[in-house]
Amino acid sequence: MQKEARTSVPINEFATKRWSPRSFLDKKVEAEKLTALFEAARWAASGGNIQPWRFIIGIRPDDTWKRIFEALNPGNQVWNEKIPVLIVAIGERYSGQDHIDSSVFQYDTGQAVANLSIEAMHQGLFVHQMGGFAPDKIHASFGVPENFLAITAIAVGYIGEPGALPEKLRNRELQERDRKPLTESVFSGTFGTPSDLFI
Repeated sequence: MQKEARTSVPINEFATKRWSPRSFLDKKVEAEKLTALFEAARWAASGGNIQPWRFIIGIRPDDTWKRIFEALNPGNQVWNEKIPVLIVAIGERYSGQDHIDSSVFQYDTGQAVANLSIEAMHQGLFVHQMGGFAPDKIHASFGVPENFLAITAIAVGYIGEPGALPEKLRNRELQERDRKPLTESVFSGTFGTPSDLFI
């Protein structure tokens, strides 16, 4: 199932085709493809080159996968029961060298996950990021140090058919993709004034 974005100007095909399905095939993801996702994440930009991101990966049915699954909210568990790969993205709150709090560790970790997501498209995979999980369960289950924060859970796999989902989720899966126009998010002069690029 493809849901290509209706962009205002042409952009790269992986960004156009990237979206977050909930229906995934019960199919193993090759180790080399998973390695490529993390290699793409490794080369993301980061403030001061601190590279605050860390990842925990579970491959069903291993114990790591089960513990990540158990930390998901019930609404996410419904469609993740057969997801082949679950990942948790974790960010370091401050530099291990000088212990100065970072104001951008979540931003930088998000950039790494964005790189991972676009590489997933390149590898023929899809990603669905989830805020609906319990970070405290991840911290307790995996012994995450105090200076790190579990930021998001990520489902990875090959896209499935909407019909495999419960009706409510199936309807959401079939909805047309939509985004605010650029005039509502890119400004010049004063906040809220659309840039002349779009007038």
